Amino acid sequence: MTEPPSHPPAPPGPEGSSPIPAGPPPLLPPPVPGRAPLRLSPKVLLIQPVRMIPSLLLPLVGLLFVGGFSGKSYLWAAVGVGVTFAIAVVRWAIFSYEIVSDRLEIKRSLISRSVRTIPLERVRGVDVSTPPMHRLLGLAVLKIDTGASGDAEEGKLDGVTLEEAERLKSVLLRRTRAARAAAHSATASGETISPSASDGASPSVTAAGPAAPPRASGVAAEADREIISVPWTWLLYGPLSGAYLLTPFALAGGAVGLAFQWGDDLGFGRDAALTVGEWLWEHPYLLLAVVLLLVVAMPVVGGVMYAVFNWNFRLTSRDRYLVAERGLINRRSVSLEARRVRGYEIVEGLAERWAGVARVWAIVTGLGDTQTRGQLLPDVPRAVAFKVTGEAIGSYRAELRPHPPIARNRRLFRAIAPWLLPAAATALTALLTAEAAWWIAAVVALLLAGTGIPLGLDRYRSLGHGYDGVRLAVRSGSLRRSQAVVERRAVVGWHLRQTWFQRRAGVYTLTAGVGAGKGGYSAIDVSQSQAIGFPAEVTPEWLAPFMEKGK
Repeated sequence: MTEPPSHPPAPPGPEGSSPIPAGPPPLLPPPVPGRAPLRLSPKVLLIQPVRMIPSLLLPLVGLLFVGGFSGKSYLWAAVGVGVTFAIAVVRWAIFSYEIVSDRLEIKRSLISRSVRTIPLERVRGVDVSTPPMHRLLGLAVLKIDTGASGDAEEGKLDGVTLEEAERLKSVLLRRTRAARAAAHSATASGETISPSASDGASPSVTAAGPAAPPRASGVAAEADREIISVPWTWLLYGPLSGAYLLTPFALAGGAVGLAFQWGDDLGFGRDAALTVGEWLWEHPYLLLAVVLLLVVAMPVVGGVMYAVFNWNFRLTSRDRYLVAERGLINRRSVSLEARRVRGYEIVEGLAERWAGVARVWAIVTGLGDTQTRGQLLPDVPRAVAFKVTGEAIGSYRAELRPHPPIARNRRLFRAIAPWLLPAAATALTALLTAEAAWWIAAVVALLLAGTGIPLGLDRYRSLGHGYDGVRLAVRSGSLRRSQAVVERRAVVGWHLRQTWFQRRAGVYTLTAGVGAGKGGYSAIDVSQSQAIGFPAEVTPEWLAPFMEKGK
């Protein structure tokens, strides 16, 4: 289908409305001469000053208190707000963007001129979010993922209309596919190359005459297909993840810090906050009540925060992209190119395992901020997590192999030994001083050492690795058990290491280097035969010359 122009007056129609003709993909249209670059919506001028006010709040409050709330103080405060608005206007006026041929240009020009160019072929995903104030004004924040570290250096358009955000998202992703298909067609004149070859993996080449046209240029765009829509009842699993359980303590700590920092400016003084703290310290029962109240509030507040961030979570397949949408106050949509997904990581905390739920992250090449952008599923039933990952990415179809018994001994030692030393020290102190408090401390330390036995055994049972011919998997952890499933084509190397304690035990840590996700996933405390045999099984062509030389 014909690509939309760089700056059409209206959003394009829905993707897939007309089939893309077979054959070589069309060339990207040249820039339109005389067409002015686009700007952010003027409505963003109502947001920028509000963002800057917190940094000015303390000086403004101090100015009003020092000036005694006089007319002159109000005048200077108004001047400060006016300057803030003027800065926002200047920032809006000097910022522009446009799609020129095969690149996106983001420009800032006042005294000097700055142009940031993003080749469309490097666009690996588009993130559209609507924070509260943006949603009220019908605006959105569009962030372009180019495989950088996920910071402000990536392309970001903060303050486009919702319609413009959807238009840009469609144009960027379509042109990205067209550019890659053009490169694919140019390099495949006489050979058939698998799509994975352009992604840095080993190409699958067959001399079969003319190359088949890429899928992106030979079929109509794929219609939206919903993979899963998480029901609101599953949000009740939120407190099990532990991600937001400490929110009450964080809020309380922030309130205390605010009282000490702004106490004088707000009128009650820092001494008043210090006096309240000393009074609570002198009344330990009230202090204990406050702590217990915060502990009781942990699951409630944590569950609310979890629901706010993961409300109406939807995972869809849209024109060869996995699109995850979530959020109540800040609605966020993240697009992950399916061909760059190399696997997934299933994470289960201890409480989540008891409840039979799990969280899932995608392992994607060149994705910044994977903990946020790469999330495929919040807490869902474990069976659903495996079903969704199998449908969206691919299932792992083999049993995990256990690690040698010495690995169990190491897990038990690590779980028990740290408590045995305090228990021995407190027991010795109790014998020398004959004080009951030391005996109580010794008993507590022994009990904690006893709880290390089931913990160590569970950590050993969690260890495992395997290979099903297409994907390899490694698993470890107990309080936070993680199983990473990675395609074989994503493995770029192996790293074998031994600590001093591992050398004495005769075990190794084998890490599969992956050009995606965390960069490597480790099988911990494997035997020597496993450390040699597993890489030889997964990548035999790499190790065969060395194995033959050894023979």
